[in-house]
Order: sequence, then C-alpha cells, then structure tokens
Amino acid sequence: MTQPAAAPPLPRRTLVAETALVLGVSLGASAIWSILSIIRKATAQVPLSAQTTSMNTSVTPDRPWLDLAYQLTGIALALVPVVLALHLLRREDPSPATQMGFDLRRPLPDLLLGLGLTALIGLPGLGFYVLSRELGFNTSIAAANLTNVWWAVPVLILAAIQNSVLEEVVMVGYLFRRWAQAGWGTWQIIVTSAVIRGAYHLYQGFGGFVGNLVMGVVFGWLYTKTKRVMPLVVAHALLDIVAFVGYTLLRDQLTWL
Repeated sequence: MTQPAAAPPLPRRTLVAETALVLGVSLGASAIWSILSIIRKATAQVPLSAQTTSMNTSVTPDRPWLDLAYQLTGIALALVPVVLALHLLRREDPSPATQMGFDLRRPLPDLLLGLGLTALIGLPGLGFYVLSRELGFNTSIAAANLTNVWWAVPVLILAAIQNSVLEEVVMVGYLFRRWAQAGWGTWQIIVTSAVIRGAYHLYQGFGGFVGNLVMGVVFGWLYTKTKRVMPLVVAHALLDIVAFVGYTLLRDQLTWL
C-alpha cells in the first residue's frame, strides 16, 4: 500500500502568520486588553496599590445555576485555541500532543518535576507579589470571587487547569515548534514567548508582568531541555489552584492577601 506523501514544509512567512493568528484569537488578544487595562489603571486618580483586580467573578450571583453554566462555558471556550493549535500542527504530525509531551506517558516524573517547579516559582512569586504591591507597582489581587455555592471550589480547580493547559500548550508547545520551524533561535523564542506571557498578565500590574515573564523564561528553558509540556501544565495548574482555592478559604483570615 502506497504511503501518503509527507506535507511540504510551510514557508517562514506562513508559519509566523499562523502563530500571529492563533495568538490573535487567544492569549495575544488577552495581552492587548491587558496593556489597555494597565494604562487605564496607571493613569487613574487612585494609585495601583490601592486598586483591586478581581478574578473568577460570579456573572449572575443571584442565580447560581445560571452562574455555573456561565463558568463552565467560559472554561470550555477558552480551550478552543488549544484544539486549534493541535489541529494546525496535525497537518504535518499525526500526534502533535505526544510530540510536545502533552500526554500521560510519564506521569510520575512529570508530577515530581511539576511539584518542584511549583515550589521554585510559587514561594518567591508570592513574596514578589507582596513586595511589588507595597512598592506601588501592582494592584491587590482578589483571585476568586464566586458566591458561596457548593460548586465554587470544583469550578476554581477546573479554571486553574484550563489556564495551565491553554498557556503551556499554546505559549510553549505550539509556539516553540512553529517559531523553530521559522528559523528563530532558541533564546529568541524563549524571550518572545515570556514577554507575551508577561504582557497578558499586565492587568494585575507591573509586578504581574515581571513575575510571569520570569516564569515564562524558566518554563521555556526547561521545555527546551525536556521537550515535555506536561510538567509545566502540572506546575501551572497547582500554582493557580493554590491561588484560587487558597484565596477563597483564607481571604477572611489573612488580611494581607
């Protein structure tokens, strides 16, 4: 039986345009909105440190069943760019998720590396957040603002997993491959991806930008060594779960949050 001919390599211009379009319907668009958000906040009469950025908020707090539908729909739709990125890669690779290490072939090593990354990024990150807010470079982050409903914690965990899958598959697994195919150098790819990552966190303040830029550099460098996205997904999910669920449980006890 004759095997189908391999797809010809895409031109560099096509590769770069494709990545711009994928970013334009996902995290690149978020970066643009975040830049506008930080301009609005930085030029307001109230200093950044006195402003609060609310995340994971209820849409219809008076109708919990409808609010749940809103939350789950938002999580599901936010994953569409992941499916799109994998679909585009599938034109020349039948198993793009496996190629980028977004699979369960190495559950224990991925989990252990993810736990190590969580500690490496999470503890200094919390201290940097408090410092940047005290110095006036960041807003206060209200990480979870759902009403007191039974499904709040499960939804926050799903939101954390969605964030991690979207960011790590698109910003690392997909972009690193496409930009390498376009002839970009390793550190050009790492730094560009990290800057975009920082930019779509600017809505939190300048501390959010710097902290996530550093995280992007660390994650990107590690990916070039391991070629596996899954440890990054694990670490990112754990960081967000601790932030979202921890804030929900402790916000009344820890006033400095």
